[in-house]
Amino acid sequence: MHLVIVESPTKAKTIRKFLGPEYKVLASMGHVRDLPQSASEIPAAIKKESWTQLGVHVDKNFEPLYVVPKSKSKTIAELKVALKEAEDVYLATDEDREGESISWHLLQVLKPKVPIHRMVFHEITDKAIQEALAHPRALDEKLVDAQETRRVLDRLVGYTISPVLWRKIAFGLSAGRVQSVALKAVVDRERARMAFVTAAYADVVAELEKDDIVFEARLVETQKKRVASGKDFDEQTGTVKSKMDVALLTESDAKKIVEEVRQAAWKVGSLQEKQVTRRPPPPFVTSTLQQEANRKLGLPAKRTMQI
Repeated sequence: MHLVIVESPTKAKTIRKFLGPEYKVLASMGHVRDLPQSASEIPAAIKKESWTQLGVHVDKNFEPLYVVPKSKSKTIAELKVALKEAEDVYLATDEDREGESISWHLLQVLKPKVPIHRMVFHEITDKAIQEALAHPRALDEKLVDAQETRRVLDRLVGYTISPVLWRKIAFGLSAGRVQSVALKAVVDRERARMAFVTAAYADVVAELEKDDIVFEARLVETQKKRVASGKDFDEQTGTVKSKMDVALLTESDAKKIVEEVRQAAWKVGSLQEKQVTRRPPPPFVTSTLQQEANRKLGLPAKRTMQI
């Protein structure tokens, strides 16, 4: 007997018409595992762990906690009974992220020891079903990872935003469909990280003395080019800005210059005097006092006012 597992009972009933008696078609009734929906679904052994409230172990590479809901116990029991008589299994869930994920979870729960085939079709006709049986494929791990990523993001973002909606708008609202937005933010940041090139630059500072006055002199030009500093680098890519014609000193370049100038005769080329006006910050008012106390000392506004 060949076991075929689809998502819905309606689809199972239709597909049975196109297959012979040697095929047994059963429905998984959607997902057979998911992140816990309530505290009662969390295993007792880890219930006291703080991360189980979200169902995602953020500190362990965002490892999800999957549980089998009680409502799925009967379905899984039926599938396991059928699996004992099967010579192979055809996973015929939908060809999308959710469908691929359902097939993956079925494998994790059922742990079949017979050959596994991923059966994909886009229409429920005799021709399409026979074609799918003749040309099965392997499980697409990338689709599974994509669904898992979206599910974890939904739990980390939407699950934590929803209580805010309950307080501010109306109880029972769900901040669903946030995973696409959150995923875009993560991907954009990752692309920026990948595009960033770690750059290093060096400069040279000399400590000089004249008439018992000690002062510092910084190298600002070499070989008729201004020495590069932090402001000359692009914050997004980490490379020197395209229009900047500057000398980028490496550590070895800087050391070479140091050895050369040790023996050089030093002289003051020019002296400029500038008048600088410094304006002190305005006196504190209540709000600015609280802001500074919080920023510099970490004090809440109440504690600041008590002091």
